[in-house]
Amino acid sequence: MIVDPARKVRIGNKIYFDNGNLWCEVIDNTTSRGRTVRFNYAGDFFKVIDKIGLTPLPNYIKRDPTPKDKESYQTIFAEKVGAVAAPTAGLHFTKALQKKMEKKGVVFAPVTLHIGLGTFRAVEVEDLTKHKMDSEFFQVEEPTVKHVNKSIDGRKKVCVVGTSAMRAVESSVTTDGHLKPLRGWTDKFIFPPYDFKIADRLITNFHMPESTLLMLVAAFAGHELTMRAYKHAIKKGYRFYSYGDAMLII
Repeated sequence: MIVDPARKVRIGNKIYFDNGNLWCEVIDNTTSRGRTVRFNYAGDFFKVIDKIGLTPLPNYIKRDPTPKDKESYQTIFAEKVGAVAAPTAGLHFTKALQKKMEKKGVVFAPVTLHIGLGTFRAVEVEDLTKHKMDSEFFQVEEPTVKHVNKSIDGRKKVCVVGTSAMRAVESSVTTDGHLKPLRGWTDKFIFPPYDFKIADRLITNFHMPESTLLMLVAAFAGHELTMRAYKHAIKKGYRFYSYGDAMLII
């Protein structure tokens, strides 16, 4: 839920939905000027949200959601409910493309990503060490760990799809530079300079200025190469953001 401006919503306030059948109470403030709320509903809350809610398109998509967005703003990898937005680099994959890649020997190793609203929040401080990331839930399971570590030990390439997936795997690194199983929350903020431990390839969309996502890309590709790529994209009319084009950084 987004309330703008959030400062008008104070602790103790109640917000009503669906003609009063559903309501929540504001119980705390977050470190990023948001609000934590508690709903009165005790059943399957996601069914209620699916019934009365709309697809949470990013605010830079200047139109109302449509029923088609429920399918198109979703990746082929989606299994578990919990994210407030799609990890958009995955939108470039189809089942047909996945099968073609698997025939060429590519192994798909999934991670669970519950994208949070913080992914859209711009950095507002000049000293990047003072920026506070919103925590996002992720899970890296044992089968994925085995595939990735086998690739690392066999000197094969590991390609991460999306900046959120990159944050998840870089939050799950062992002392000897391998991946480990981990389930939890991460507020890891990756910006230049940064020594990536797991991936040597990255597929990612073109991101907003002053975003943590763009800073992660600059850390991976280098600031100069990233800026050259973005200037080229602007000149050639590439599409940016969630429904936009992607780059492969090698």
